Amino acid sequence: MAQQFGSFTASELYCPKCRRSQPVRERLLLVLPTGELHDLVCSRCATSLGKRTVSAPAVAPVRARSRAARPAPGRGLLR
Repeated sequence: MAQQFGSFTASELYCPKCRRSQPVRERLLLVLPTGELHDLVCSRCATSLGKRTVSAPAVAPVRARSRAARPAPGRGLLR
């Protein structure tokens, strides 16, 4: 069976403290090599209602520039 949906984001979740469905906010908890971990909190009372992991695409490692390419410190353009 073909995949119909890529991903979901919750707009409302049931809050046990408010005893009703409330809008949620996402707070970034951790940035991991495999993605990001978000906490879903109630917009009204700030109770944590769940967690969501967003997978990041694979990123190639960044190569450091050589020292010859960098300008010497304190040397600017002559005016």
